[in-house]
Amino acid sequence: MTTNTKDGITIRTMREEDYKQVKSFMTEQFFLNGEPLCASSGENVQKCMEKENDEYHLSMINQGTCLVATDENQNGRIVGIVLAGGQIASDLQKHQEEAAAMENHFFGHISRLLSKLELEGNVYKRFGVEKSIYSHITNVDGSMRGKGLGSRLAATLMEVGRSKGFPLMIAYCTSYYSAKQKKALGMECVHSITYADYKDEKGNVIFKPAAPNTKVELVAIKL
Repeated sequence: MTTNTKDGITIRTMREEDYKQVKSFMTEQFFLNGEPLCASSGENVQKCMEKENDEYHLSMINQGTCLVATDENQNGRIVGIVLAGGQIASDLQKHQEEAAAMENHFFGHISRLLSKLELEGNVYKRFGVEKSIYSHITNVDGSMRGKGLGSRLAATLMEVGRSKGFPLMIAYCTSYYSAKQKKALGMECVHSITYADYKDEKGNVIFKPAAPNTKVELVAIKL
């Protein structure tokens, strides 16, 4: 089990019994305040496809590839999380088919955007690998942002990826700040899509997050 502690903050492997607290943490810190596309959507994103997302998150937790950061100075309160899991090259086609079948709600729109991003970027062909560890969500408590915890979580996930034999780590960064943080750790931008250029069939821009969030980036690093 992965565990490291610094300045009273412990990062460890997430367990299934953590998920109730993790989900509550994400309500406030990710869906309402942390992720720019969710925050600008005007929808109750967490309630959209809630059952399917819970199952997906739990499947990643059960792979032993997710992390939780707790503050020992605040009785072990959760202050950061990473949801991540294994991905293989054939998943790109599967994601495209799933996204195409979704309704025109937030998760339908975001799934189609991310499918377009990953198909055009195709890290498996670019790096000559068949699998990767995919960093799905990294989220840090608002009171802890700017203190390096997000970077610690990402660096710890790289260690997890190496220990499990993944040759590559990837992430889709919808936020300017998450992309900047991951690139500072050595991840490179493989492909990006500018939000202003991503439109529906009527020519309307679908995502209009607050500045400086202007594009989604697919970033990757060899492990």
